[in-house]
Parts: sequence; structure tokens; C-alpha cells
Amino acid sequence: MKRVVVKVGSHVLSENNRIAKTRMLNLVEFLSNLHDRYEVILVSSGAVAAGYSKIKLDKSIVANRQAIAAVGQPFLMREYQKKFEKFDKLTAQFLLTASDFDSRKRTEFAKNAIEVCLKNKVIPIINENDTTATDELVFGDNDRLSAHVTYYFDADMLIVLSDIDGYYDKDPRVNGDAKIKKIVHNITKDEIDLEVNPNDFFATGGIVTKLKAADFLIKRRKKMFLADGLNLDDAKSFLLKGIHKNGTLFCKQEELN
Repeated sequence: MKRVVVKVGSHVLSENNRIAKTRMLNLVEFLSNLHDRYEVILVSSGAVAAGYSKIKLDKSIVANRQAIAAVGQPFLMREYQKKFEKFDKLTAQFLLTASDFDSRKRTEFAKNAIEVCLKNKVIPIINENDTTATDELVFGDNDRLSAHVTYYFDADMLIVLSDIDGYYDKDPRVNGDAKIKKIVHNITKDEIDLEVNPNDFFATGGIVTKLKAADFLIKRRKKMFLADGLNLDDAKSFLLKGIHKNGTLFCKQEELN
């Protein structure tokens, strides 16, 4: 494995409507250690949380959320830069949306810039362009974007760090005997279609967008690892020590080794 994409969700980066700085520092330390072994691309949420700490607007209105994100974006990047500097790592900012991958030319331009950064040991931080990406801002939380980044920018694996610590065989919030599926080779249509059931909190709580991202990558012979972003022990064990203690690995059977 040479190149990885790490996607961190807004629930991991924020707490009480502001950036969780200690949590972010722990994340940056992990990413810096990962960067010593692999080329690392970070796809980060958090602009809305960063902006809301500066300007209090009604987040239920899309235009307000877009404005909040525009305010928060430079603050988010400043926090990342300050923390990565502690580990002598240089970062670069890229603002993309899933629609950027609909254009072959735009994809190529972005990829070329990413390649230059990686060649020069710079960690690209890709943020969703929340001021224009209305669909992703409302629904996707960067899961679809990070899957596209993984595939189109030739990464070997997507690591999703979330408040969801793995894919369970049933909703763990209402089933005490729910168990994490440690390896998943195939995602069924029924699992993807969970989102259409408004009474299924498990489906609307974030797992469906992750399953869609995993399905996209599995079909293209890429891997995805879903793990706890609030406690990084499982991610560190899997990626730095090669020990799969917890979390879910999505991949084709033949890609397991």
C-alpha cells in the first residue's frame, strides 16, 4: 500500500458547535505518523463547526450554512496548519465537490496538483466547497467526495474516521447484542436502500452514506476501512501495526491480502 485517503467527519472534529482542538491534535499526530509510512490525503469536514463559533446563524437554512462554512474554512485550515507544524508537516488546501469529478479535465487538473504535493511530501487537505456543494452540504458529509478522491487520485484505501466505529449486523443503539462486521466483501441493494425508510434511525444516522462510499470503492477494487474517530486506537492498530482489532474493512475477497 502506497497512498491512503483519510476522511474525518464533522462529529469527530467538533464538539458543542466548535472545533474540538484536542481531538484535532490527536488526529494530526496520527496522520503525521501515517505520513511517515504512506502518502496521505486528508478529506476533512468541519468548516461549518468552525464558522458557527464565529457567526451564529440558523443552520437549518442552507444559505446560512453556506455562509457559515465560508467564514469557518480559513479558521479550520489555520488550526490544521498550526497543529501539523508541530510535527514538521506541510499542508495544502484544495476545495472540491463531487461534481468536480464529472469533468475529465477538472479531475486531471486537480490530480496533477495533488501529485505535485505528494511528490514533495506535502499533505493535501481536501475540503468540500460548501458554498456551492448544496447536495453534499445537506446529505453527504464528504463520504461520497472522499470515495471519489480515493478512486480518481489513485489511492489504495479510504480510511473513514467517524462517530460510527464500524458496520454492525444490526442497529447497536437499540440492540445490545449487535456485533461489528469486521470484513465486508459485498453490500446489497437492500442495505443501500435503508435510507428510504424514515423510521430507521440507523439508516439516517450516517451509515448509509458510508455504505454507498464503500460500495463505490469495492466495485472499483479499492478498499475502505471504517473506524472510530473519537478514539483512534483501532485505526492506529490497523494502519500502523497491521492488527485488525475493531472497525470494518470493506474490500473484495481477492483484495483481502
